[in-house]
Amino acid sequence: MLHRREFLQLAGAAAGSAASASFAQTSARQRVRPPNLLFIQCDEWRAQSTGYNGDTNCITPVLDRFAAESVNFQTAISGCPVCCPERASLLTGQYPLTHGVFVNDVELVPKGPTLGETFRDAGYSTGFIGKWHVYGSPDGKYGRRLAFIPPEKHFGFDYWKACECTHEYNHSLYYEGSDPTPRYWPGYDAIAQTDDACQFIGRRAAEPFMLVLSLGPPHFPLTTAPENYQAIYRNRDIELRPNVPKELRKVATDDLRGYYAHMAALDDCFERLLRTLAGNGLVDDTIVVFTSDHGDMMRSQGLTTKLYPWDESIRVPLLVRYPRKFGNKGRHIMTPVNSPDLMPTLLGLCGIAIPASVEGTDFSGVMLGSKAAPRDGSAFINLPVPITEARRYGFAEYRGLRTERYTYVRSIKGPWLLYDNQADPYQMHNLLGKSEHRDLQSRLDKELDAALKRRKDDFLPAAEYAKRAGVSHYQELNVPIGKHPSPWGDWDSTLSPG
Repeated sequence: MLHRREFLQLAGAAAGSAASASFAQTSARQRVRPPNLLFIQCDEWRAQSTGYNGDTNCITPVLDRFAAESVNFQTAISGCPVCCPERASLLTGQYPLTHGVFVNDVELVPKGPTLGETFRDAGYSTGFIGKWHVYGSPDGKYGRRLAFIPPEKHFGFDYWKACECTHEYNHSLYYEGSDPTPRYWPGYDAIAQTDDACQFIGRRAAEPFMLVLSLGPPHFPLTTAPENYQAIYRNRDIELRPNVPKELRKVATDDLRGYYAHMAALDDCFERLLRTLAGNGLVDDTIVVFTSDHGDMMRSQGLTTKLYPWDESIRVPLLVRYPRKFGNKGRHIMTPVNSPDLMPTLLGLCGIAIPASVEGTDFSGVMLGSKAAPRDGSAFINLPVPITEARRYGFAEYRGLRTERYTYVRSIKGPWLLYDNQADPYQMHNLLGKSEHRDLQSRLDKELDAALKRRKDDFLPAAEYAKRAGVSHYQELNVPIGKHPSPWGDWDSTLSPG
């Protein structure tokens, strides 16, 4: 693979040679040029809320067309469904107890080369626009969420227009490069950030680039999408998932109207990005990834936000389009893929060596057809330290597995959940302890033990991890523990406050 300086030298040599030599050199350059990477990550967009997955509420025609042209990881999992841990896993290719970010607002101190550094060192022009959320707030009270992030904490991203964390989508702060002056995106930030991303792409059409566009929506607040998108859903009937309790259906409907309004706005943003690639002749040789950091329960199982091992929380969209290698016909990969797998897979697709510090699995061979998908694969799911809503609802720390078909979870108190997601896609029937599923439970329990051993995870009490990390004072860890009555009656029987 050519490094950036070698690529530019080759381009210069071609320009200065005779016509026939120039043609030959240009053809060679086109053959060997690394692909571009445009990585689009939304916040809290669950896999179930996509039109291409059958959600009739979701009006996202651009995303649906894109899915028809992409590799669709149907069982893409956010293994630790919390904002900061997932983002740290993306940047390091590591699991939370390795990279050290297992609750929100812990500063990432990388133990090895990061995603941006690895692409930069391979000769790519690197850029990051939007929500960063790994600088952390050591005070435990969100003190650095709007703070200037020094360049040494950009982890290899040369072009930089980012904020640690804000959900003020219509008054959205950011910093540019090494300038500590606060700036604000005009209007709805996702639109302005998309415009900036399109300009980045246009200016770098002649060189390999890697751009991460990290968007805040559809994360709450759910009433702040532009008015024209809110109007689409204001009086629209919403089809709710069957696992939303009857008494919560009205509030779920109201919330989902705002959720889908944000999605409709992002779909238009996505269209502008794809048109920019096409206008610059970059479609075939640009890997475009669309995904999310985690999902949102949206009152399914009677719960709010993320954090939990149910599919609404852990399953995320993951679409990858690369026409030069994959063609334009979409296909599905059912094998579970986890957050730490993203970095090695992207490096593999670009022909870049994967750092030894990476723990995730490279799925590029599976996507390219040179390797078979792993049989009986599983994604490791975990919440080492319950925070915020998990504490309010009385949930204990947990570890588990999500296979293509099953979900098995063990809390610190013992076996907790077992679902057959094929027979029970809304996870309304816990099979744990049922005699006819004893062998299945035993097998998955052994597989979880093996996964814990691979992860060097001793499954200690949450307080021990918090103490070791020096985050016991964080306010998200000190939310009073409540006891929430389960709407289904069987899934919280092993959990109690304390």
